[in-house]
Amino acid sequence: MTPSVTVLGQGAMGRALAAALLAAGHRAAVWNRTPGRPVPAGTLELPLSEALTSDLVIVCLFDHASIHETLDPHAGKLAGRAVVNLTSTEPASARELAGWAAGHGIEYLDGGIMATPEMIGGPGSSLLYSGSAAVFERYRPVLEVFGAAEYFGADAGHASLVDFALLAGMYTMFAGFYHGAAMVRAAGIPAAEFAPRAAAWISAVTGSLPEIGAKIDSGDYAEPFQPLTFTKAALDAIVGASREAGVDLDIIGAVRNLADRQIAAGFGGHSSERMFESLNPPAAR
Repeated sequence: MTPSVTVLGQGAMGRALAAALLAAGHRAAVWNRTPGRPVPAGTLELPLSEALTSDLVIVCLFDHASIHETLDPHAGKLAGRAVVNLTSTEPASARELAGWAAGHGIEYLDGGIMATPEMIGGPGSSLLYSGSAAVFERYRPVLEVFGAAEYFGADAGHASLVDFALLAGMYTMFAGFYHGAAMVRAAGIPAAEFAPRAAAWISAVTGSLPEIGAKIDSGDYAEPFQPLTFTKAALDAIVGASREAGVDLDIIGAVRNLADRQIAAGFGGHSSERMFESLNPPAAR
């Protein structure tokens, strides 16, 4: 039997989730936190008290506080039901919600969406989940409507941690592009013209990430792919070129600082991946 599903929240992502459910033939109800906001054609818009009676309640709201604001007054209605939280919440907040849910007899699964609203339901969309394994397995066919579904274990905060770690890499990558685009603007090169070159270059070099990850995990940087002293010289030159172009050093200066700290500690001959240690990562478990 096809489960009944409600999507709470009809912002851009909530609408995309509801539309994907409809396109896949699922019964989909929605609740709109903002009255009057449009919903996908074919969905059943319900008052909150009715929306919470579905087999599966998917929460896609603004933040952690808005989840409690919405669900706390109606926790009794959710007892014995499954809640999947797709609101962006920090790992600690996800764990707090899991504890809250357990206290009210609610099955809880937390998720991180690795997609834009336009990507939901398409081949490039993926979602990360952690929390109740029973909910993940029972409703996996529904969850896979949105994109590839991957389970990260019983710790409800784990999916959020991986989600934000991936986003940290993404935002830093974009910031690096912004810096490069700012540099070439001094030569009259538009960002739109620079972008394809940057995309091709970034795609080429990211192929080495698995090898880099293995070196970091080994903790042995003594046999360098590229020594820190070489990377330091390159970063110094980029800093000089940036200054010449009139570009601030907020981004590339921070990267050079990672190298400087390891060189100052006596590791100039070690592999440049040792900059990872400047981030003061916790000991591997």
